[in-house]
Amino acid sequence: MPREQGRKLIAQNKKARHDYSILDTYEVGLVLTGTEVKSLRAGRASLVDGFATVDDGEVWLQHVHIPEYTQGTWTNHAPRRKRKVLMHREEIDKLIGKTREGGLTLVPLDLYFKDGKVKATLALAKGKKSYDKRQDLAERDSRREIQKAFGRYVKGRR
Repeated sequence: MPREQGRKLIAQNKKARHDYSILDTYEVGLVLTGTEVKSLRAGRASLVDGFATVDDGEVWLQHVHIPEYTQGTWTNHAPRRKRKVLMHREEIDKLIGKTREGGLTLVPLDLYFKDGKVKATLALAKGKKSYDKRQDLAERDSRREIQKAFGRYVKGRR
């Protein structure tokens, strides 16, 4: 059987980019059970409430919902269990220092298959205030209006 190639997106956390300003991103691996991988192959996961913590020099992904595998037996996994994150020691040491600064958190942005292995993108992020969110929405709307006006100008409709 040929090996999988490329990248296949499983789940994305669109709300994270709205609620947090992203400072840095890391591609990480996850320690999963067989039924979790089968459930992910069916394209079922939710990153909405997910976050990562650093405990005793290890990074753990918490509150990520991977539903039980439908054809699973008594060996099925718990949907919201803690999952170990695979990272290099140097990256973990940097994260320990940065998350202790205060105001910074680790948020999962997406979950995907890369060459047959489950990977995640973790972001070192700082929470936005409500006025920052409103400002971002206003900027996005103004950029959209400029694009529309430019398109009308190019087409000669003015």
